[in-house]
Amino acid sequence: MDEVLVPRDFGPFWWIALSYVGLTLVAGALAVCDSYLASWVGGKFVLSLRTQLFRHLQGLSLDFFERRPLGDMLSRLTGDVAAIESFVLSGVGDTLAYILRIIYFTGVLLYIQWELTLVSLIVAPLFWFVPRHFSRLIRRASRERRRRSGSISSVAEESFSNAQLVQAYNRQEAEIDRFQRENLGHFEAYMMSARAKALMSPLVSLIGVACGLGVIGVGVWMLSEGRLSLGELLVFLTYLGGLYGPIRGLGRLGTSIYAASAAAERIVEFLDEQPSVLDRPDARTLKHARGLIEFENVSFHYPRATQTVLTDVTFRVEPGETLALVGPSGAGKSTIAKLLLRFYDPAEGEIRLDGHDLRDLRVHAVREHIAVLLQEALVFDATVRENIVYGRPNATDEEIVQAAKAADAHEFIAALPHGYDTVVGQKGRRLSGGQRQRIAIARAMIRNAPILILDEPTTDLDPESGHRILEPLRRLMSGRTTIIISHNLMTVREATAILVLKEGHVIEQGTHFDLVTRDGTYAALYRLCQGHDAASIISGSDLGPHRQVAP
Repeated sequence: MDEVLVPRDFGPFWWIALSYVGLTLVAGALAVCDSYLASWVGGKFVLSLRTQLFRHLQGLSLDFFERRPLGDMLSRLTGDVAAIESFVLSGVGDTLAYILRIIYFTGVLLYIQWELTLVSLIVAPLFWFVPRHFSRLIRRASRERRRRSGSISSVAEESFSNAQLVQAYNRQEAEIDRFQRENLGHFEAYMMSARAKALMSPLVSLIGVACGLGVIGVGVWMLSEGRLSLGELLVFLTYLGGLYGPIRGLGRLGTSIYAASAAAERIVEFLDEQPSVLDRPDARTLKHARGLIEFENVSFHYPRATQTVLTDVTFRVEPGETLALVGPSGAGKSTIAKLLLRFYDPAEGEIRLDGHDLRDLRVHAVREHIAVLLQEALVFDATVRENIVYGRPNATDEEIVQAAKAADAHEFIAALPHGYDTVVGQKGRRLSGGQRQRIAIARAMIRNAPILILDEPTTDLDPESGHRILEPLRRLMSGRTTIIISHNLMTVREATAILVLKEGHVIEQGTHFDLVTRDGTYAALYRLCQGHDAASIISGSDLGPHRQVAP
């Protein structure tokens, strides 16, 4: 300005132009590196965060999953991590760039005219405090948006999972209304944030105009006094724009930080959760369990509940024996299985495996010796082969086929379009209930664990399917310590011992013959079931040999 334009000297133009081109090329190269590096660093951070969160959730105890909506967990694992990702990918790099630019431009301005620079810096904090005020509103709105996003996912997941029930009862409109309410809450929170951002932008612009006019006024006065040249003033104003730009950017970035912090708070809430069942520091492994199970004066109540589920429960199951747990719903049958799997630890008493208190053993070691067959045959959206080897990942192809044959599943698997490599669909929807259960039996077979838990494995099956899995179940139970949970007394007559539970108490214990002879609660329940004896045999629910049992 002072050396070229005012004196009209064209000479320095070439080196100025070449310098500008060179700086532009350098800036372009730096921008490419910056974009790639920021994406790599941000992507790796988010990858690590999402994996760490998933690993942490997998390590939590069962009670966490029983009290948390699945949709909300999925929302935090995906949506909340994505909200942090957007900040990490741009916010961290922008913050560093803004700070460096502020330092640089402040230094240059002080070099050009320190007095005018001090005037400029007096009003600079307004660029920070005004956005900070609105950021509080944005943060509150962002928290509500993230919470509503979790609720939306929960409602959708629950409704779609129960689509059959929803349609059977013509409750589609009710589900739509429920979904609409959560979406409306999300929309209102979004609008609250939008209003704050809309008000903040013109206020910041107004502050920028006022600051610029103030500096220009002082600069023109200094120019008229001869304390500043025209070139110095114009360059100063240009660099002042370079200073105010990153200051405004930091103010706007504060809103992004608050929005990301709302998502971070929800993730930290999960990371702060601790499993209720932990290995003791001196916990041991158990390489080869025989299957001796002992409950001694075991009492238990679920976390955050006051009602006792089990009270002073005592029994013993020798290796290879079968114990049947019977009683009404809520009697505590499934709770015994959960305690044996160390999903929970008892409040009082001891549970021993081969003479070792379960709390003295590693959780992983305990579960390695137990195979489970549930009422609902749980399978993954994967191939048949992958679902079978889920019981023992290092199993060979020959062992997979042997397990399938033992479960009477090989024949129907071979008839599938791709045999063992056929994908069964989500929750195994491409298979029948009996087929899913036989795959679950094959999975338990290949695990070859000394302890087996059967939780109503035939209840959800039709008579023909129930009859088909009868023989595979007998083969699965052979030589294993087995605990059968059943409401139907006709399924447990051949058990080595029967435990009758009521309201968490063991009210009767013995063999089928002993309990019938005593003419107590079991005998009364058994007489009620006798009218359905033929039906239970046809359905394949009697797991013992079909021989006459003395009344």
